[in-house]
Amino acid sequence: MELVQEQYLLSNKKSWDDTAPRFFGRTALPAYGPYLPTENELHLFGDITNKRVLEMGCGSGHSLLYMASQDAAELWGIDLSDTQIHTARGLLAEHGKKLHLFQGAMEKNPGVPSDYFDVVYSIYALGWTVDLRSTLHNVYSYLKPGGTFIFSWEHPLHSRVSQKDDQLVISRSYHDEGLQQCEPWNSPAIVNQMKLGTYVNELIQVGFRIERVVEDVVLGEDNQSGDPAVWYTYQKAALIPPAFIIKCTKL
Repeated sequence: MELVQEQYLLSNKKSWDDTAPRFFGRTALPAYGPYLPTENELHLFGDITNKRVLEMGCGSGHSLLYMASQDAAELWGIDLSDTQIHTARGLLAEHGKKLHLFQGAMEKNPGVPSDYFDVVYSIYALGWTVDLRSTLHNVYSYLKPGGTFIFSWEHPLHSRVSQKDDQLVISRSYHDEGLQQCEPWNSPAIVNQMKLGTYVNELIQVGFRIERVVEDVVLGEDNQSGDPAVWYTYQKAALIPPAFIIKCTKL
């Protein structure tokens, strides 16, 4: 990994360690992300009973807690933040499942077995990778043949469009890809801005078969924030998707 990527990971680790309490339990299964349908509606995972699952970017552990409630056999997680791993370990300690949590970057294998998992997933975390190809190669290696990879992330259009009063304005080219400062954060945090096609093509290049892409938006009466200072607003979601989900299979 390049030195600059290592520096970005160190910066992101510090930011996540500092801000972890702010994100406790946020954006966790059965939710996939802002204005997206939930797993209760989509049923992308199917029956999890007795399956081995691994979460990339497990955060505070709430999505793994959901997997425990669905009778997964083993719970594995990787997260860059020591604080998040400590929190997740405490949250999951009393659920009687085989639990393996690793502090580390998703771009590297911290000791996860190959060809082992029925399901690998990432809920609103994959876009933090500084090296998508390496991360996807790792995911592919962790899965059994025929295993499932599901991830959600912010839609690439969302950060390219700004809300100014009652208007949406294109503020940056959709074609502008690469590592960039995460706008909503007040501390240094780098995300990898990529086109939706880049995610799809990288998955195919690694060897996955795309099963489903979800860009649907659910607009309800309980999520109608119109404050432009809010990162995800009802008005913006009514015109462009805030987030997306991809489900794919290891061939």
